Amino acid sequence: MVKTPDRVVTGAHYGLRDWLIQRISAVFMIFYVVLLTTVIYTSSLQDYDAWKAIFSCQLMRITTFLFLACLFWHAWIGIRNILMDYVHATSVRLILHILVIFSLLFYLVWSVDILWS
Repeated sequence: MVKTPDRVVTGAHYGLRDWLIQRISAVFMIFYVVLLTTVIYTSSLQDYDAWKAIFSCQLMRITTFLFLACLFWHAWIGIRNILMDYVHATSVRLILHILVIFSLLFYLVWSVDILWS
Protein backbone atom coordinates (compact mmCIF):
# COMPACT_ATOMS: atom_id res chain seq x y z
CA MET A 1 0.00 0.00 0.00
CA VAL A 2 1.26 3.45 -0.89
CA LYS A 3 1.22 5.82 2.03
CA THR A 4 0.79 9.52 1.18
CA PRO A 5 1.97 12.18 3.56
CA ASP A 6 -0.64 14.19 5.40
CA ARG A 7 -1.56 17.34 3.62
CA VAL A 8 -0.44 20.43 5.50
CA VAL A 9 -2.46 23.52 4.77
CA THR A 10 -0.68 26.79 5.34
CA GLY A 11 -1.72 30.35 4.91
CA ALA A 12 -3.95 32.85 6.61
CA HIS A 13 -7.29 31.33 5.48
CA TYR A 14 -8.75 34.65 4.35
CA GLY A 15 -10.53 33.26 1.31
CA LEU A 16 -14.21 32.96 2.14
CA ARG A 17 -14.30 35.85 4.61
CA ASP A 18 -12.61 38.25 2.19
CA TRP A 19 -14.75 37.09 -0.71
CA LEU A 20 -17.87 37.77 1.37
CA ILE A 21 -16.60 41.16 2.58
CA GLN A 22 -15.86 42.24 -0.98
CA ARG A 23 -19.32 41.20 -2.15
CA ILE A 24 -21.13 42.89 0.74
CA SER A 25 -19.09 46.08 0.36
CA ALA A 26 -19.73 46.07 -3.40
CA VAL A 27 -23.49 45.78 -2.82
CA PHE A 28 -23.40 48.69 -0.36
CA MET A 29 -21.33 50.77 -2.80
CA ILE A 30 -23.88 50.09 -5.56
CA PHE A 31 -26.66 51.12 -3.18
CA TYR A 32 -24.81 54.37 -2.39
CA VAL A 33 -24.18 55.19 -6.04
CA VAL A 34 -27.87 54.66 -6.84
CA LEU A 35 -28.83 56.84 -3.86
CA LEU A 36 -26.42 59.62 -4.80
CA THR A 37 -27.49 59.49 -8.45
CA THR A 38 -31.13 59.78 -7.39
CA VAL A 39 -30.35 62.73 -5.13
CA ILE A 40 -28.38 64.47 -7.86
CA TYR A 41 -31.10 64.02 -10.47
CA THR A 42 -33.90 65.13 -8.15
CA SER A 43 -32.05 68.18 -6.87
CA SER A 44 -31.02 71.24 -8.77
CA LEU A 45 -27.33 71.38 -7.98
CA GLN A 46 -26.34 74.71 -9.45
CA ASP A 47 -23.71 75.87 -6.98
CA TYR A 48 -21.58 75.02 -3.98
CA ASP A 49 -24.34 75.85 -1.48
CA ALA A 50 -26.65 73.24 -3.02
CA TRP A 51 -23.95 70.56 -2.75
CA LYS A 52 -23.21 71.63 0.82
CA ALA A 53 -26.90 71.38 1.67
CA ILE A 54 -27.01 67.76 0.51
CA PHE A 55 -24.06 66.78 2.68
CA SER A 56 -25.23 68.82 5.66
CA CYS A 57 -27.74 66.08 6.39
CA GLN A 58 -26.28 63.75 9.02
CA LEU A 59 -27.70 60.65 7.32
CA MET A 60 -25.98 61.56 4.04
CA ARG A 61 -22.67 62.12 5.85
CA ILE A 62 -22.89 58.75 7.60
CA THR A 63 -23.87 57.00 4.38
CA THR A 64 -20.99 58.66 2.54
CA PHE A 65 -18.57 57.69 5.30
CA LEU A 66 -19.79 54.08 5.17
CA PHE A 67 -19.37 54.13 1.39
CA LEU A 68 -15.80 55.35 1.72
CA ALA A 69 -15.02 52.82 4.48
CA CYS A 70 -16.39 50.03 2.26
CA LEU A 71 -14.39 51.36 -0.68
CA PHE A 72 -11.14 51.42 1.30
CA TRP A 73 -11.73 47.97 2.80
CA HIS A 74 -12.62 46.60 -0.64
CA ALA A 75 -9.44 48.17 -2.02
CA TRP A 76 -7.32 46.77 0.82
CA ILE A 77 -8.48 43.22 0.17
CA GLY A 78 -7.83 43.53 -3.54
CA ILE A 79 -4.42 45.17 -3.17
CA ARG A 80 -3.37 42.71 -0.45
CA ASN A 81 -4.28 39.77 -2.68
CA ILE A 82 -2.40 41.25 -5.63
CA LEU A 83 0.68 41.87 -3.48
CA MET A 84 0.54 38.36 -2.03
CA ASP A 85 0.31 36.88 -5.53
CA TYR A 86 2.91 38.94 -7.36
CA VAL A 87 5.44 40.28 -4.82
CA HIS A 88 7.48 37.30 -3.70
CA ALA A 89 10.11 39.04 -1.57
CA THR A 90 8.67 39.03 1.95
CA SER A 91 10.34 42.25 3.09
CA VAL A 92 9.19 44.20 0.04
CA ARG A 93 5.66 42.81 0.38
CA LEU A 94 5.57 43.78 4.08
CA ILE A 95 6.73 47.32 3.31
CA LEU A 96 4.11 47.64 0.57
CA HIS A 97 1.40 46.28 2.88
CA ILE A 98 2.32 48.83 5.53
CA LEU A 99 2.36 51.68 3.01
CA VAL A 100 -1.04 50.69 1.65
CA ILE A 101 -2.55 50.34 5.13
CA PHE A 102 -1.24 53.73 6.25
CA SER A 103 -2.38 55.45 3.07
CA LEU A 104 -5.89 53.94 3.26
CA LEU A 105 -6.19 54.89 6.95
CA PHE A 106 -4.98 58.40 6.11
CA TYR A 107 -7.65 58.68 3.41
CA LEU A 108 -10.31 57.44 5.82
CA VAL A 109 -9.36 60.03 8.46
CA TRP A 110 -9.17 62.71 5.80
CA SER A 111 -12.67 61.73 4.63
CA VAL A 112 -13.99 62.17 8.16
CA ASP A 113 -12.34 65.59 8.31
CA ILE A 114 -13.92 66.61 5.01
CA LEU A 115 -17.38 65.29 5.84
CA TRP A 116 -17.61 66.78 9.34
CA SER A 117 -15.77 70.07 8.90
